[in-house]
Amino acid sequence: MLERFKVPESQAIRVPPDTMRGVVESIFTTLGMSDDDAAKCADVLIYADVRGIDSHGVSNMMRAYVAGLKGGYINPKAAMKRTSDFPAAVSVDGDGGLGLGQGRELMELACERAKTNGVAVVTAYNSGHYGPSAYHAHLALAHDMIGVSMTAGGLQVAPTQGAEPLLGLNPIGIAAPSRKEPPFIFDASMSSVAGNKISLLKRVGGDALPGWIAAADGTPIMSEGPVPDRFLMLPLGGTREIGSHKGFGLSMLVEVLCSALTGTGAGPHRRQRSAHYFMAYNVAAFTDIDTFKDDMDAYLRSILDCKPAPGETRVVYPGIPEHEAEIDRSANGIPYHPEVIEWFNGVMGELGIESPLAG
Repeated sequence: MLERFKVPESQAIRVPPDTMRGVVESIFTTLGMSDDDAAKCADVLIYADVRGIDSHGVSNMMRAYVAGLKGGYINPKAAMKRTSDFPAAVSVDGDGGLGLGQGRELMELACERAKTNGVAVVTAYNSGHYGPSAYHAHLALAHDMIGVSMTAGGLQVAPTQGAEPLLGLNPIGIAAPSRKEPPFIFDASMSSVAGNKISLLKRVGGDALPGWIAAADGTPIMSEGPVPDRFLMLPLGGTREIGSHKGFGLSMLVEVLCSALTGTGAGPHRRQRSAHYFMAYNVAAFTDIDTFKDDMDAYLRSILDCKPAPGETRVVYPGIPEHEAEIDRSANGIPYHPEVIEWFNGVMGELGIESPLAG
């Protein structure tokens, strides 16, 4: 994550991961979730925060979840139901629950089916926000599998040369196992920058970089500056000249595989809540797993050993910054903006929960 999104260390309040996990679980259970579901949801959020994916951690997302649970938009007692079940393809109705707590079971189901079928896909519809795609893809590594996960996010992105928000943020997560090197774990929205990062930017008073957003009339903003009150997100690539048609196409792919494939309409025609996609590749169905891991190690190491360009100090691959953040934050606590701690204390006060967070 770019430095401009981070809370300055001089302002940050460091909180141990287990402390914040307990806070999140207590809020979820107080709002009607079972202990088990609350723990599953908290696991995803703390994964995000520990690995430096602050855009999808508690500072941004708990506000939406609390509002959804209070307002009845999120079903705290959701019971998922399989509506289509083939050996390597399963479709699930999420019953209006929070995808955050449903994703683990769905990805584990994909891995279970991939053991005997080589590959397997599980889709879910009528579900809620499911957090960072990396979390769900990452689960496949424990099974020596490649994991792929994506979700049709909120409609905030204009198509290339367009002036209407017809695309979701639509992140794709991919994880591949290795042996000695930190695993390859890719997670990125198909927008120019993750929508939640704009919220982080506003919180810390940062400016948007050229090509991240467009004015309300669809004109790409190609100079660095504050985020205007009304804006559109741009596809990955920013403008047609530097490749936004690629992000545009990939975003449509996510709409097809998540929303259209679940029979719930795509883009502005979605007829349900969020839709998700989970896929597992059983590496052993294609090649020897030990050979695969050795090959991955060799490839990953070659990336790390790559000669850096002038002005740069090193080259990293997807998963390395998160691995390093996990080492730091597990030992030293997760850095939160004071406003975030203030919000948590306020919500816990409203719910009658004693706060363990520093003021």
